[in-house]
Parts: sequence; C-alpha cells; structure tokens
Amino acid sequence: MSLMASSAVKKTISLPRELAREVDERARVEHKTSSAVIQDALWAARRRRLRRELRDLQGYWSRKAKEKGILSDADLERYSQ
Repeated sequence: MSLMASSAVKKTISLPRELAREVDERARVEHKTSSAVIQDALWAARRRRLRRELRDLQGYWSRKAKEKGILSDADLERYSQ
C-alpha cells in the first residue's frame, strides 16, 4: 500500500542495533528505502491486527447467535421476522 508523498509525515524513531541492521539489509535486498521497509512492516502489522479483530467480532456474534438458537440462514430468517 502506498501513500502520496504529500500525505507523509516524517518521524524519528529509535531501533535496537540488530533490528536496524535487519531493516537496512532488507532495504538493500528489496531495493527499497529503510522507510519503505518499515512502512511495509507497519502496514502488515495493521492488517494482522484488523484480521484478528474481525475474527474476534465474528466469534462474538457467532456465540450470540448460537445462544439464541440461530444456527442457519433459515433460523435467522425466522428470528428476524
């Protein structure tokens, strides 16, 4: 996912030496800037977090439906009428 340069905000961050080396190496191998490598990692972490939150919500509403005896689309149709 890319952002237009005009929407970018510069931040200064500190990384442990080992992680900084890993970022630099990955940037070199992937022909990217260190900033792009860190952005990719943050976007990936965000996607994982959102997927986890979605699964949690689905699980919550699935449990609620089962408590009410809603186990199929037909059950849902009867319950919503």
